Amino acid sequence: MTNRTLTIDDRLYRYLCENSLRETPLMRELRESTRGQEKARMQIAPEQGQFIALLVELIGAKKIIEIGTFTGYSALCMAQAMPADGRLVCCDINREWTDIGLDFWVRAGVQKKIDLRIAPAIQTLDDLLNSEEAGCFDMAFIDADKTNYRNYYERCMELLRPGGLLMFDNMLWSGAVADPEDMDEDTLALRELNSMLHQDERVSISLVPIGDGLTLARKRQAADPDY
Repeated sequence: MTNRTLTIDDRLYRYLCENSLRETPLMRELRESTRGQEKARMQIAPEQGQFIALLVELIGAKKIIEIGTFTGYSALCMAQAMPADGRLVCCDINREWTDIGLDFWVRAGVQKKIDLRIAPAIQTLDDLLNSEEAGCFDMAFIDADKTNYRNYYERCMELLRPGGLLMFDNMLWSGAVADPEDMDEDTLALRELNSMLHQDERVSISLVPIGDGLTLARKRQAADPDY
């Protein structure tokens, strides 16, 4: 027995995937297609995608924002878990990457749910706020440039409804956030955000050691205890 999170070695990771992962052949094909990309490390782990999809189902998310779409694996996971009338706003700046995902979205029959915006995410988020969509979204997944995470967070907090869920990827940053000698700009940004979220009473949080670290932050509402 243990009172802390297990270390996942290769054997245990294989067991986890073999006994939990329900990845479709199309999803696996997308992952394999991405593997040859120069930035392939940016793609989330399949078990993380499945976990996020479960969260979409659990909160009944119909309107989601994704910041950082890459080749579309996480978008595919979320879109498949959303109802037929769901809307997923995907923010990215690289059409070459998102075009890979677009083909798979079409083949999966979820492309009508996905509103892809090729523009700086700050601009897209401001456009949504200016379109009077504040408080209209159920969920947001942030997985883009780390130095802008704080800016994305504040805008997404405005766009989320009370009780909505924010998710941040890479919050353990391969362990670098716990290394005081690592003063890389991205590491510093993530370390500062982790500290800020820990103290931010507007949200309930949990930093989950899945993938490269996934922080869940639920926007509190007036009815919550100690709000």
